[in-house]
Amino acid sequence: MSVTIKDVAKKAGVAPSTVSRVISDSPRISEKTKRKVRKVMDELGYHLNYNGRVLVSQSTQTIGIVTKVSSDHFFENPFFSELLRGISDACHERDYSMYLTTGNTEEAIFQEVVKMVQGKRVDGVLVLYSREDDQVVPFLRESSFPFVVLGKPVDRPGETMYVDNDNVQASKEMTRYLIGLGHERIGYVGGNSQFEVARDRLEGYRAAMKDQGLPIDEKWLKNDPSDKQDPDQIVEQLLVLEKIPTALIFTDEYNALTVMRSLSRRGVSIPEQMSIAAFNNTVVSRLADPPLTTVDTQAIQLGHESASSLIDLLKRPDMVKKSMIIPTRIVERESSCRLERNTQKKA
Repeated sequence: MSVTIKDVAKKAGVAPSTVSRVISDSPRISEKTKRKVRKVMDELGYHLNYNGRVLVSQSTQTIGIVTKVSSDHFFENPFFSELLRGISDACHERDYSMYLTTGNTEEAIFQEVVKMVQGKRVDGVLVLYSREDDQVVPFLRESSFPFVVLGKPVDRPGETMYVDNDNVQASKEMTRYLIGLGHERIGYVGGNSQFEVARDRLEGYRAAMKDQGLPIDEKWLKNDPSDKQDPDQIVEQLLVLEKIPTALIFTDEYNALTVMRSLSRRGVSIPEQMSIAAFNNTVVSRLADPPLTTVDTQAIQLGHESASSLIDLLKRPDMVKKSMIIPTRIVERESSCRLERNTQKKA
């Protein structure tokens, strides 16, 4: 015989209506009561009838996750794995499921989002990027569908809930860190400039160099709009310059690792001849050879807070739209060193 709400209520010493409100995560019920009721539910083996719940509440208890254009890049990059871990943790805590887009083109992903919304497959959508000429966010706005963006929105940020780092400031701090180590010729390897995060980090780098009165050779800057950079080509272009950078900043640790391997194959010693620093600080940075100096963007927390914000919005549709900035910190490792130790001969 299956366990009912009345069975749970009786053992927990509360009314059946209280159990129902706990199941729907009502803010009217205290966290203490929620914990007590949920514990009884676990002990009795009470399981929700989700199909029936959807019919009654018109809620799927599912949020849609919209990735960047290439799902291949998404799953290869450990930053996104940690991001998903944070999202998954928040969904588990709030009894929500995830519905993940899997398209490999912008149009394919957009059509998946249309199906999510029009087919009522999800309650809200979490967009894991902020990009120019994007179809998804305008469609969600026009549909009056709940959504949260991971990253500062390209337009109407005051009307949009989002979670992000202060990428301009974080990039300034990393550039200043390398300048503090004595580096003046600092290169920057960025990403697709359609994405707000790539533009912000490049802006921070330029601002820090300008603040210190340091010139920037545009040949030190490598930004590939396709997000498919050839590390060997990057290294070849840098090593033939009259003035080779003594340090490089990468907007992504994954790309940093591929360029580090290419530098090593050409006999460039890291960090003695080339200091390397990057963003994100996942397991890739810790296991790199040498371990990588990074800006820790707190990927797990970014994911957790973005999912929590979306679920809060679903619970309280009239809440004031808010943004959240997750702090960053520099993690110093062996891929960077003071310029005095640099043995590079070419001036």
